Amino acid sequence: MRQWLEGLEARKGLDHLTDASRRLVLGSYGVLLALMLYRGVLVSTDGNPLVPLVAFVLPLVLFLPSIIARRPRGHAWLSFVSLLYFTQGVMVATLPGQGLRGTAEALVSLALFVGCMGYARFRSRQQRAG
Repeated sequence: MRQWLEGLEARKGLDHLTDASRRLVLGSYGVLLALMLYRGVLVSTDGNPLVPLVAFVLPLVLFLPSIIARRPRGHAWLSFVSLLYFTQGVMVATLPGQGLRGTAEALVSLALFVGCMGYARFRSRQQRAG
């Protein structure tokens, strides 16, 4: 895997790979945030409707400063958090009538994981080189 990534870096260049992974992070982050907002509204019950909304959205919002500041370490941590959303999406996909929503959540969180890990790797290597 390491040799493949180094070959990819040599062929495409760190700047291109960093930009591509950044676009993947931004796109998948936005879609996952929208899915979690929708899910929070959908799950809200007779009690306080903000509780499920905050529970689903807050872990993502906490990483917004790292995304804006383009910090590789923050992206690495966000990739680990995205695996929680992946697990949740797989579990939701097994519920009757929730297959599409759960599958979408799992796929988007997987894209966020790949984008964050790529960005963390390529951006940190870019910073070391330049």
